[in-house]
Amino acid sequence: MEAKSLSNLQLELLKVYSRQIEDEDVIAIRKMLATYFAEKAIRIADEVWVKNGWKSDDTQHLSQEHNRTSTGL
Repeated sequence: MEAKSLSNLQLELLKVYSRQIEDEDVIAIRKMLATYFAEKAIRIADEVWVKNGWKSDDTQHLSQEHNRTSTGL
């Protein structure tokens, strides 16, 4: 198995949280990170939606498309 290095976010979190953190704080931080990345994904999707000039009628068509590709796994 190939060893992977830590991401820049992981390294930063290790620096910030070099002490023991309460479990409830870990859960709260996990939720904040999930919310941040979910909101970021929504913003990006909204930008693509506007850029392509899609309307609400396009939702049904887009939901029927098959855009996944084989990963070769």
